[in-house]
Amino acid sequence: MRRVAILISGGGSNMVKLVERMRDRPGWATPCRVISDMPPAAGIDRACAMDVPTQVVPRPQYRSHRPAFEQALQRELEAAEADLICLAGFMFVLSGDFVDRWAGRILNIHPSLLPKFRGLNTHARVLEAGDEVHGCTVHEVTAALDDGPILGQAKVQVLPGDTPETLADRVLAMEHQLYPRVLERFVEGTVEPLYLP
Repeated sequence: MRRVAILISGGGSNMVKLVERMRDRPGWATPCRVISDMPPAAGIDRACAMDVPTQVVPRPQYRSHRPAFEQALQRELEAAEADLICLAGFMFVLSGDFVDRWAGRILNIHPSLLPKFRGLNTHARVLEAGDEVHGCTVHEVTAALDDGPILGQAKVQVLPGDTPETLADRVLAMEHQLYPRVLERFVEGTVEPLYLP
């Protein structure tokens, strides 16, 4: 059974859905640690309520010293005996060296239909571009930002009168459906992308 560490920076709603999937369908993976890089992360409280071991590696404490932060993060992952990492709202771009160490074992969920709209503010950018379809993507993490093999995508229609906030809500609902299913498929050896309408 694979041991999955989940990295968060905020509320952890995707983390909750991943943990629920592992608990509801036991035998393929277990959540071994939830790690936040921001001390006041509501997701830590939610993980504790689900009896998942937690740890905070406070990024502000390391200021701009990326290697020291990543070394501390690596120590926590090793202590948890993690096999896989799921980034779930983890708002820190990991270095190429860190990613290479975990190559093929890090997944991320991004709120756009990659390769479109890498980076931040995806919902506003979709509206500015006049796109009619938006969504989310689960992908393997590589050294390039929001790159790597696509493992799954889910779409939502952009509706008249949408704002970045209304789009974000609908996309997040699809993230909650997509990410747990893709993780389970990935653990079982399926890398063919899963597409949800």
